[in-house]
Amino acid sequence: MHAKHDGNAETLRPDAGRAVLPPAHDPRGLGAPLPGHGRRPLWQSVARLGGLLPATGAADPAFRSVLHGRGDPSGGWGAHGSLVRAAGRAGDREGPRFDEDIPPGGYSWWYVDSISDDGQHGLTIIAFLGSVFSPYYKKSGRGDPLDHSSLNVALYGPQHRWVMTERGRSAVERDAGTLAIGPSTVRWEGGALTIDIVEGDTRLFVPWQRPVRGTVRVYPEALNRTAFALDGAENHIWHCLAPRARIEVEMTSPGISWSGKAYLDHNRGAEPLENGFNTWHWSRAHLKEGALVCYEGERGDGSLFASALRFDAGGVPEPVDLPPIAALPDSRWGIARRTRSDIGVAEVRRTWEDTPFYARSELASRFLGEEVVAVQESLDMRRFSSPLVQFMLPYRMPRRA
Repeated sequence: MHAKHDGNAETLRPDAGRAVLPPAHDPRGLGAPLPGHGRRPLWQSVARLGGLLPATGAADPAFRSVLHGRGDPSGGWGAHGSLVRAAGRAGDREGPRFDEDIPPGGYSWWYVDSISDDGQHGLTIIAFLGSVFSPYYKKSGRGDPLDHSSLNVALYGPQHRWVMTERGRSAVERDAGTLAIGPSTVRWEGGALTIDIVEGDTRLFVPWQRPVRGTVRVYPEALNRTAFALDGAENHIWHCLAPRARIEVEMTSPGISWSGKAYLDHNRGAEPLENGFNTWHWSRAHLKEGALVCYEGERGDGSLFASALRFDAGGVPEPVDLPPIAALPDSRWGIARRTRSDIGVAEVRRTWEDTPFYARSELASRFLGEEVVAVQESLDMRRFSSPLVQFMLPYRMPRRA
């Protein structure tokens, strides 16, 4: 799980875009589609990390204003926007590997998201080892990552479901190509990812304890071998495995099936996530050819970062100019949301997740001259660490040791 798996250090330096703040948005975050978007099938996207190396010194006031929505710097980004390939031997593996070592205090997760071709359904699935949002892992001192594992499944749309049950080390089995967490399994075989879901809603005080069962298959259209360090010490690594893919969803409970566009990535770290980051804002979108990821935020040491990566049709990443800032309405929990757009304007179509410390949203936006639907995430790890949120979390993610 360390940087040694992912290639020699390589710096990519995009220049900054000029921010144009948008007009006021619908306060509920349910604004109309962008002009010209009509009722086309939704493009796809969702939340995750993008990797950048911090500046060697303190961030200047102009750059700090970008993070908090007060403008955009007038010069080049310099090291603020650099993307640095994780140091080590050249990447030689396509697809996920589930048996990498995870140090005490560390984590590893694999993430899938999708929107159906008809735009009615959405999905995120995250397989956590050393669950970064687990109150039990945090309280334990984080000595044994595998003792705090879970499969988070979220279905959005007409048949909404949300499950995340933490399980102990005895419920986890893994090798290079297979990960089992309790009764559910994640397998990489034949160049595709298969997720067999056998879960249930076990949240406390939820009167309907509904099962969530089915099979999800992700077929990458492009695979990327390059992983990126999110910090100078390479304690946090992001690997966009498949910037674009097709997905087939066959659920028996609830009884739904659909196909759509998808995305797959992997994150791993050698320290708690809240040590590495205070906040971030992330978004991604499918383009006509390839995909785009924008990522910005504040690290735990106060340094700031912002960058955009375009993946071509073959999955090869390259930096592009950072689009202007597009402010978004705060979530109902008061999470500050923001994204990037060619015209400095984006609209919230649906809020997928609204919690005390993060929000995940489906947006109408414009990247590189194309109208897209992007899924965006804003995270506040300072809120996550607060005693009140730590008290609340066990009610949402129960544990079965």
